[in-house]
Amino acid sequence: MENPENYKAIVIGTGQGGKPLAGSLARAGWKTAIIEREDKVGGTCVIKGCTPTKTMVASARVAHVARRAADYGVRTSSVDVDMVRVRERKRNIVDLFSGGGRRELEKLEHLDLIFGHARFTGPNEIEVAPPDGSPRRLTAEKIFINTGLRPLIPDIPGLKDLPYLDSTSIMELDSVPEHLLVLGGGYIALEFGQMFRRFGSKVTVLQRSGQLLSREDPDVAEEIAKILGEEGLDVRLKTTATRFEQDGEGQILATVDNAHGTETIRATQLLVAVGRVPVSDGLNLEAAGIRTDPRGYIPVSERLETNVAGVYCMGDANGGPAFTHISYDDYRILRDNLLEGADATTKGRFVPYTVFIDPELGRVGLTEEQAKSQKLNIRVAKLPMTRVARALESDETRGFMKALVDPKSQQILGCAILGVHGGEVMAVLQVAMMGKLPYTAIKDGTFAHPTLAESLNNLFMTLR
Repeated sequence: MENPENYKAIVIGTGQGGKPLAGSLARAGWKTAIIEREDKVGGTCVIKGCTPTKTMVASARVAHVARRAADYGVRTSSVDVDMVRVRERKRNIVDLFSGGGRRELEKLEHLDLIFGHARFTGPNEIEVAPPDGSPRRLTAEKIFINTGLRPLIPDIPGLKDLPYLDSTSIMELDSVPEHLLVLGGGYIALEFGQMFRRFGSKVTVLQRSGQLLSREDPDVAEEIAKILGEEGLDVRLKTTATRFEQDGEGQILATVDNAHGTETIRATQLLVAVGRVPVSDGLNLEAAGIRTDPRGYIPVSERLETNVAGVYCMGDANGGPAFTHISYDDYRILRDNLLEGADATTKGRFVPYTVFIDPELGRVGLTEEQAKSQKLNIRVAKLPMTRVARALESDETRGFMKALVDPKSQQILGCAILGVHGGEVMAVLQVAMMGKLPYTAIKDGTFAHPTLAESLNNLFMTLR
């Protein structure tokens, strides 16, 4: 192997933290290398997560609205979904985003984009094995890990012998499954479950716990289960898969235990969506002395430092909230601290998110259950979407708005907006929380009519 190539910074991964950080360091004059194992730039979000899934969610919503056309007084013919075209549209959007990101990196001075598998050979040394050619040795004063997560495949008898789908491979189907069995009840399971029901599949969801989206308040989870049930999804709670097998016709047989005993469910396709695990096991972290927790996450300080000086971990792999916007905020913290001499930390930052079922669930701040567990004095404002004028006008009245307030300070502590464009409405309340506005400022504010945000007046009026 040749002598090492020396850099000031090495970034492992081109995700939503790594890519902008490498660009900022290079523009500041740091000699930087960014390493990507895949053949595309963008990380999970662009290649396998947000971008492709939300593109397909949009296709599924069009099919759903087309089937509801008569509700709006519009006559249409039967709806037929062309999965090859859906997949092509998804691929085109991914290529657009990924290609633009790659061109942006390639044109920067002081930056080398290297494709290959990176592994540590020492605290400040990386070996990169490219798809073709000899390995390269790189050294740097500072190294940043941004390798993300991958689907977790549980150890259930028979599962690994099946041609199961995960959150990546399901987006490459070229036909609509006759019966899709979904293992899991989190946001990935629900987004794909509803999506393929709208494409035309029969869908059965198996959830081990007593509610979907186990971190949400029970009333939110119950409403979501009701909405999905109305669309024809068979949601089975407190149901545990104990064995999988495949019959001679290629059908998947799932043995499950529930309150009624043991039964067998037959399906044509199986989606495994029970969680994700960090992509850290191939990094040879022990060679650098970098610690991981029992699940493989890389613990970091509030400034994203690992236990090894000069090595940082950003994004999903550090065990923080696994959201693109959090990974990007990790980049902001590192950029400000390294290039501007700031003292930015992760402490106290807001963690908003949206579950892209339809209607959306937008969430930020405390849940009601969290507030109760902390024994906080709260008041809860709640408004069904059936009392939102804009929702009535657009015939999108499923769900509700809910917000928690501190009666003494009048501050908004958190909200759950389960309704049409719930993520966008949630952002209005997040901005109010960021600015420490009392809820009365929203209650008495003047919003354009007729908009969804206008209904926040009525939401807080329920506190009277």
